[in-house]
Amino acid sequence: MSTDIEKPVTNDPEDGLFKNNTSSQSSFKKDLMPDNSSHLSESERADGEHGNILSQYTEKQVMVMGRNYAIKYGLDPDLFAKGAALARAPNAFNSMPFLTDEEKQGLYLEQTKKWHIPSRLWAVVAAGAMAAAVQGMDESVINGATLFYPKAFRLQEHFPKNYDLVEGLINGAPYLMCSVFACWTTDLWNRYLGRKWTIFWTCAISAVTCIWSAVTNNWYHLFIARLFLGIGIGVKSATVPIYSAECSPKQIRGSLCMLWQLFTAVGIMFGYVASLAFYYVPKKSFGTGLNWRLMLGSACIPAFIVLFQIPFIPESPRWLMGKGRHQEAFDSLAQLRYEKVAVARDLFYQFVLLQEEGSVNIPVWKKVIQMFTIRRNRNAAIGSWIVMFMQQFCGINVIAYYSSTIFINAGLGEVKAMVFGFGLVNSVFALPAFYTIDTFGRRNLLLFAFPLMCIFLLITGFGFLIKHNQKGQLAMVATGIYIFTVVYSTSEGPVPFPYAAEAFPLYIRDIGTSFATATCWFFNFILAFTFPRLLRAFTSCGAFCFYAAWNLVGWFLVLWFVPETKQLTLEELDDVFAVPMYTHAVYRTRTFLRGIQQHVFRRKNLPEIPPIYTHQRMAVTNPSWNEKTEVDHIE
Repeated sequence: MSTDIEKPVTNDPEDGLFKNNTSSQSSFKKDLMPDNSSHLSESERADGEHGNILSQYTEKQVMVMGRNYAIKYGLDPDLFAKGAALARAPNAFNSMPFLTDEEKQGLYLEQTKKWHIPSRLWAVVAAGAMAAAVQGMDESVINGATLFYPKAFRLQEHFPKNYDLVEGLINGAPYLMCSVFACWTTDLWNRYLGRKWTIFWTCAISAVTCIWSAVTNNWYHLFIARLFLGIGIGVKSATVPIYSAECSPKQIRGSLCMLWQLFTAVGIMFGYVASLAFYYVPKKSFGTGLNWRLMLGSACIPAFIVLFQIPFIPESPRWLMGKGRHQEAFDSLAQLRYEKVAVARDLFYQFVLLQEEGSVNIPVWKKVIQMFTIRRNRNAAIGSWIVMFMQQFCGINVIAYYSSTIFINAGLGEVKAMVFGFGLVNSVFALPAFYTIDTFGRRNLLLFAFPLMCIFLLITGFGFLIKHNQKGQLAMVATGIYIFTVVYSTSEGPVPFPYAAEAFPLYIRDIGTSFATATCWFFNFILAFTFPRLLRAFTSCGAFCFYAAWNLVGWFLVLWFVPETKQLTLEELDDVFAVPMYTHAVYRTRTFLRGIQQHVFRRKNLPEIPPIYTHQRMAVTNPSWNEKTEVDHIE
């Protein structure tokens, strides 16, 4: 280890480590690395973090690079020399003599007390949470309004055979817009407005269209208003998780990103509260009803709250760096971390990875192509598609949008149907995921949940077969729905959006997340559009059994094709998603079968299966593996 902070190799930052490279595919090695870096011995590399791109270089070399980076962009050279050394070996800060005791104490607190975060990061959390509540309320107020607007607009008279499809079309209009248009414009919004101002303007659109929905005078006017609501929902839903992921330290990234789902559930609950609050409002001068209009219009309230929050939070430092605004990126990140040396560490490592990717400014159409042609990106797209698809086809939004209708079919009156606390259950039981998403892991949560969700949907469906005991039918249906919601809220609910936000590399993160959220909203539309007809054709029992079967399908999809991402930096995930999908599927099948033999049939002394990943934090999953096994790779 070096005991002194190294001076720059040259006084001209454009020379040496920062040679100008006009190629859009300039590599990290060409732009930043010293010429003799390839001649380092294994002993010189040993103290770097395994799997870290900087680990192949000595501490002295990375400190030189940190200094020259800081000089080039007008930052503090001494600070970035220390930050670069930390970026190379972030867990070795106690053995770095150039760090002060105060800096070491701050880094220790960062690692051991993961919720020790600055107030400005809490402000980011609050803004993201309220933006999620906007979406949840936008989604759920239609649940109560569906009891009234079809009668108000006389859908059954106008469409005697297809009134249920028209109802489904109106209910699903925002998600149709999300999937076919809005999500795909997220890259443009973010490119020109930035993360936080994209959130601001999409919440403004949500507020305006909610009020618009409340004053419509026929069914197709309501359809158009809800269609435009989809612009606000789609772009916001693709941006907020990215913004949260890019502002969060890796120790709590999953927890902070899952706030999106938690507060979406809170927003859903508020939507039910609004439906109940306005249920008995008389028509007054509105011949087509005032209550359902107030239900739809009330969803503008959380959107207006977000508009007052956004101006006071920092922009995403990763977005600023992608724009070449390094000083602003430093200032932004300094508001989100306690220690300046941690800011330098994270900012320098982000710069290193941007240089390695070297393709941030490629055209959008090339990003789309590379999302499917490059294995690392394609695997991220497949994993994100699966978790987003299953968030809809696990059956949760059937309950979210039509729970009033479902409970009425089970024998409750309309008001009691809305009183049932689906929204409350969905919100409260998302709280355990704050702990489990970053400990138990994203993938394990899904594998645990899908079989249970299948069972409880079957219980719900079979409950409708009880014909001569209304209380028994209601008890079985309610039990199935509520326990299903408990399981969903701790697993498939919080996982998809954080997973999609962290799975893609920075240069295609906007496009990748747009693809994932478009998947979510497309199948959300399919579900909202088809469920009234499905309910009519399959009956309530058949409809719930249909979605129960999809939960079994989802379990196998996750087992084979969804890698784990917990507690790795966004950049380290490159190692995870670089493994071929076929290799991953074979490996997971082998470990699953081995687990059955070990835990079900109680067989002992089974041969070990080498880990699939080379990164040490992913490889060390079984303490019986020795050091040599940990760096093996399954072919």
